[in-house]
Amino acid sequence: MNTREYVIDATGKRLGKVATEAATYLLGKDQPDFAKNIAAPVRVKIINASKLDLTEKKKQEIYQSYSGYPGGRSEETFEHLAKRLGYAEPVRRTIKGMLPKNKLQAVMMKNLEVTE
Repeated sequence: MNTREYVIDATGKRLGKVATEAATYLLGKDQPDFAKNIAAPVRVKIINASKLDLTEKKKQEIYQSYSGYPGGRSEETFEHLAKRLGYAEPVRRTIKGMLPKNKLQAVMMKNLEVTE
């Protein structure tokens, strides 16, 4: 089985469009041999993540995380998260939310590379 590689240039594109395209490739839905129970043999590389076309409303979107402890929920905006961890992290989180919540999610996320 040979690995297919996809490169997505995020320059001037909306976050949702880039994330949807990447999630489709990671799931393998663009191939005729698609199977839900098998992680597709693909590598997806997103370049120029910092040049995404973001609206003011999207910059104020809240990203949440929960540690599992009482009072352990933390919130921060897209803008703050991007400043703290780089633009790659909100893109990664958006794509992760579009993938199925099962054992294959971690495998698919390893096949994703986001560069700024």
